[in-house]
Amino acid sequence: MQAVSIKITRLCAAAKLPQYAHADDAGMDLYALASQTINPGETALIGTGLALALPPHTEAQIRPRSGLALNHAITVLNAPGTIDAGYRGELGVILINHGKQAFEVLAGMKIAQMVIAPVIRAEIEEVGTLPESNRGSGGFGSTGL
Repeated sequence: MQAVSIKITRLCAAAKLPQYAHADDAGMDLYALASQTINPGETALIGTGLALALPPHTEAQIRPRSGLALNHAITVLNAPGTIDAGYRGELGVILINHGKQAFEVLAGMKIAQMVIAPVIRAEIEEVGTLPESNRGSGGFGSTGL
């Protein structure tokens, strides 16, 4: 597998660079820059103190961490969040607390994971009718439970 180069700037000296926990992981861990409490049912934008430059035709997908979801009902609200290649602002993570207890995000805590993915640009072609398919318009439970 070929690696891509991502340029990253620390906007604050305390910011931790993303890193893979294991050699075969798909996602890099992202870390909170500062401590913040998220009350039950509330959302918070958690800063990372990082800005990045992605290669053309790529995106960074921001995904939840399974341990936070399972153990604390904390997840990324807009999962997966998309960071476009042209964005140069601070990388922030929108977390929501679906739990019944307040959750304390601590500075330096792993809060999400970032997966780098290729992007295919589509050209839209308006047509009067669509070609037939085996599935047709069946959806929303059409294949059973």
